[in-house]
Amino acid sequence: MKSFQNKVAVITGGASGIGRALGERCVREGMKVVLADIEEKALIHAEAEMRAAGGSVIGVVTDVSNAESIEKLFRKTLDAFGAVHLLCNNAGIGARIPSIWESTTADWEWALGVNLWSVIHGLRIFVPRMLEQDSEGHIVNTASVVGLMVPPGGATYAVSKHGVVVLSEILYHELRDRNSKIGVSVLCPGFVNTRITESERNRPDALKNPPGKAVQNDEYEARVKKSSEAVKSGMSPEQVADAVFDAIRNEKFYILTHPEFNEKIRIRTESILAGSDPVRA
Repeated sequence: MKSFQNKVAVITGGASGIGRALGERCVREGMKVVLADIEEKALIHAEAEMRAAGGSVIGVVTDVSNAESIEKLFRKTLDAFGAVHLLCNNAGIGARIPSIWESTTADWEWALGVNLWSVIHGLRIFVPRMLEQDSEGHIVNTASVVGLMVPPGGATYAVSKHGVVVLSEILYHELRDRNSKIGVSVLCPGFVNTRITESERNRPDALKNPPGKAVQNDEYEARVKKSSEAVKSGMSPEQVADAVFDAIRNEKFYILTHPEFNEKIRIRTESILAGSDPVRA
């Protein structure tokens, strides 16, 4: 996909962080933009600011873990702009860091629902229309560098992001088998300065842990603090958006924004081929 002027972009998680930066970049490229997010106030604010910058933008409150909500997003996109050319399945949450057995069923359902099922819903609902259009397009699924490594702790997050990576790889092959004009990229960033460590603000009541169920101890709090500090000192969302558009233009599948993790990815890959024990990230 080389031309962006007057094309239509749909971005989930578009009210803040990487999603908002992608939306702003789409506006500068002359695209029509649909922002989807569950956080209504932030969504209204982002929509207003992008319109003030001259963008043709609409915001749609969306629960990406819910297929019916994605269907609504799809219908509103077509009603407003009649097509979709760039689909960014970007919405995601930061996960709790306790062990697998300490993570509750609610922790798993929330992380998999937002991080993985949202991408599945987006592909199932939007790809048929994109194929029907028979025009140049692109799909960007946001995973994480954690989807290429095995870090200790945070299994709910890592499992969901590994799922997004393999889902994207399969999508790439399936679209090529159809000689489709739709490109695919999977975004695997490291630490980015977003509000991902504050994801609990958007956790639905039905999936909140009852008092006493969530892990709360000094070790856990120290790991959360370390993660939060790394995120705050991370790459800007605008830099990530630049990398995404470079990948779209150059038909690049893997978008790796933090080369300092490449060695860990290589070691893990080589350990698999050697049949050795799992390595820690």
